[in-house]
Amino acid sequence: MARIDSKVIFVTTSPRTPAKMIPEIGLLHTHFAGEKWNNETQRAFMELLREENFFNGEGANDPAFSARDRINRAPKALGFVVLSPRIELTPAGVELVNSRRKDEIFLRQLLKFQVPSPFHKPTENSADFWVKPYLELFRLIRQLGSLKFDELMIFGLQLVNYREFETIIEKINQFRIAKAQNKGNYKRFRAEFFDRELREIYSADISSGNTRTRETNDASITKFLKTKASNMRDYADACFRYLRATGLVNISHLGKSISIVPEKIQEVDYFLQHTDREPCFVDNESQYVAYLGNPQIPTLLTDNRELLEQKIRSEFPRIEFQATSTLQDLKNIFADELENRKEQILTAQVEAIKDYRLFEDINTTFEQILDNSLYDTPLILEWNTWRAMTMLDGGSIKANLKFDDFGNPMSTAQGNMADIVCDYGDFGLTVEVTMQSGQRQYETEGEPVTRHLAKFKRETEKPAYCLFIAPNINDACKAHFYALHKMNIQYYGGTSTIVPLPLSVFIKMVEDSYNANYVPEPRHVQRFFERSNELASSTDNEIDWYNGINQEALNWLAG
Repeated sequence: MARIDSKVIFVTTSPRTPAKMIPEIGLLHTHFAGEKWNNETQRAFMELLREENFFNGEGANDPAFSARDRINRAPKALGFVVLSPRIELTPAGVELVNSRRKDEIFLRQLLKFQVPSPFHKPTENSADFWVKPYLELFRLIRQLGSLKFDELMIFGLQLVNYREFETIIEKINQFRIAKAQNKGNYKRFRAEFFDRELREIYSADISSGNTRTRETNDASITKFLKTKASNMRDYADACFRYLRATGLVNISHLGKSISIVPEKIQEVDYFLQHTDREPCFVDNESQYVAYLGNPQIPTLLTDNRELLEQKIRSEFPRIEFQATSTLQDLKNIFADELENRKEQILTAQVEAIKDYRLFEDINTTFEQILDNSLYDTPLILEWNTWRAMTMLDGGSIKANLKFDDFGNPMSTAQGNMADIVCDYGDFGLTVEVTMQSGQRQYETEGEPVTRHLAKFKRETEKPAYCLFIAPNINDACKAHFYALHKMNIQYYGGTSTIVPLPLSVFIKMVEDSYNANYVPEPRHVQRFFERSNELASSTDNEIDWYNGINQEALNWLAG
């Protein structure tokens, strides 16, 4: 049981991307089902997790702690795993691992998450919690039409008791009025507004002098409020990501706002009307665990046969189904049609990309990435690079990110695969992208990138290369990838041709493709990577090789 000492909405923030839970709890169940969850199994789990590379990081300093951080938080809090007396997946966990429509599983579990609960008990110093946070956030978004990230962070997180819903609505409306009237700098306006709200939220702590934050002796109010503001940003970010996992919301990455997908409004209205707002089984853990792990509750629109039939006819009028079809048959039909529609949308996108109709949009998006003006920059970098690779040359280009029902990017690739894979017939290419910089770039990307390439070579049984793209390339990555050109390592399938390029140089390659008076072919791609091998052989240090291959990239279609 965790003690909650928060003054704002408490939500799970680990893993940061909810889809990461799926392979992780599957791995836990496969290797440790029926065992006790203790230091020994936790360390063993981390060893397997590092090998599978389902997440970025090593967990080397304290493997047992890292394991608890991955499993004891969201997977347990959302009812996917039970850790006592033995490790096991709940029925909801089994559904999450095996179900085709994982967004519906996430939705049911999020709607049940509550504070207080037998898992999360507020302390005397915490807020007066009585809320199902995600249920109320859906209600907030639905009533307001859309919700800016700042509005969720500053005001939405104050919705610790569902009875205060209208108060929060009024606060957000007043903020919007003040924002419209403010003719100065928005960043300064927001900071001043946020500071006032923070001082009100934490007034009791400030007046009593209880302002020392963890891991520091600094008890200044400035440091205290800065830490609380950072925590609230993390909570708001988690809310955005977990709500997005339901497939019911759109994220405006440029406007940094969240709204209900128009086609999903009826479904949202249904559970807002039929889901009890009151927390339940607060003092009965066995009943709460059974309730939380039940994948059939709460009731959704798709559980109502009549409404589901209406929805299928509304969205897919050409589809016919039999009166004898079971509810599960109808759900499968609906799921199939949603998937077919998504594939049609993505196919149309690819056609538009290959015809260079989206060149300006792709270019503009890269500019926004470099300006860091988007909500989820890593996701958009991965998505836009897939679009750019599709436009760049021939070949079959596949993004391993998750798309929603309407072909919009939803979450980045899971950690056990390359971000993008390209099939050029006689050879292949993996593409890896990251917003990481400095030493962190090398620590989180260096070895996994090499492993993904080796896995791809084994699976395709043909020559393959890798393109590594980041806003800036760390010196350690340059050295690492240069050395791999020369080192014949059996574990990685021999030498590894991995070319790191700054995003600005890759953008120039895309522009050259657009401006060329012919359509680039796979041979141009292969020539570029073979040139990297030649440079690695003819240079005696990574700097000369790196500068040489960047110069080649700037003129990759010349000759």
